[in-house]
Amino acid sequence: MSAEQDAVAPVLNRLRRAQGQLAGVIAMIEAGRDCKDVVTQLAAVSRALDRAGFKIIASGMRDCVNAQEGERPPLTEEELEKLFLTLA
Repeated sequence: MSAEQDAVAPVLNRLRRAQGQLAGVIAMIEAGRDCKDVVTQLAAVSRALDRAGFKIIASGMRDCVNAQEGERPPLTEEELEKLFLTLA
């Protein structure tokens, strides 16, 4: 496994977990479950997505994105801060 894959694997795991939780929320709504239970699970999905976003920023995915797009310059500190704050 390459270093790039090492950085991506935990993010994908978090996103897959969130995907499963979201499917559970949808099933709960379809089954007519109590609003409190639905909102609690929806909050868990939101936290899982936030953690995935933080992991992307923290693990330096910026280099991966730049390598794929080629001619785009690296993100500045200000741009990274803005990305981070969009998750806060």
